[in-house]
Amino acid sequence: METQKSNYHSGKKLIILGFSTIAIIFIIYSRYQDPETFTPDAVNSIERIAFGFYIILLAAFGAITYGIYLYHRNKVERKGKDLITIIALTTWNTKSKKIFAIAFIVYGIFFSLVSGTLVYQPEVNFALHYGAKIPSGFLAPCCGELGYMPKIIIYLTEHVGLQIIPINLVLQIIVSYLVGLNASIAASAYTISKKGRGMSTIGAVTGLFIACPTCAGAFSSIFIGTASGIALSIALTQLQTLFIAVSIPVLLVTPFVMAKKLRNSDGSCKIDPTK
Repeated sequence: METQKSNYHSGKKLIILGFSTIAIIFIIYSRYQDPETFTPDAVNSIERIAFGFYIILLAAFGAITYGIYLYHRNKVERKGKDLITIIALTTWNTKSKKIFAIAFIVYGIFFSLVSGTLVYQPEVNFALHYGAKIPSGFLAPCCGELGYMPKIIIYLTEHVGLQIIPINLVLQIIVSYLVGLNASIAASAYTISKKGRGMSTIGAVTGLFIACPTCAGAFSSIFIGTASGIALSIALTQLQTLFIAVSIPVLLVTPFVMAKKLRNSDGSCKIDPTK
């Protein structure tokens, strides 16, 4: 019992520490984004700080990941009857983990295309237009708004490259995680609905749709029409930050809504975490 409590508190502390660290390094690095201070003498120092920024960012993600694992495992072992425990039990089995992994990777790639992290420009030859060596990459330490620097540019081929922006990277990982979580719970909810044990098929399908909020543009192009779909896609791209800000709360709330449908009258979970 003491070990479980220790893992519970350690998990929460690591998650809080990770997100706090990310916020702090974003704020600190923004102090080096004044073009007037980016002098030739300061370039090397700011580049070293930029490298340190990404090292700390990766360490923070590692702390958050391990913290979530400890917190998740503790909830499964304690087998409580709160909604977070229901979510943990529902997503602990092998099938749910596979669905989570697939959704996380697929949506991560999709998000990369939408956010401009993964760049494909067939009409532009990076070697000819930008004088880039293929393959190659570099770190751009300055100058931009809070969260947009330092930026990593990588040329993979003459037409394919990566543009890694810190705020987009953070959002991509957070949203992809939430999408994977929603997808794995929705799949379990759909399984329960087929057995007629408390959740409608419509509810499960709705959960699956919410699990991919950015797919709205693709669905709209089918139901609204090609021209309208393209216009909506452009509008969604222009309002990307606002769209993500709205989708994250929805993705956070949806697992709790579905968890209520996956809880028995006595508070236990309808899903066996060992299967």
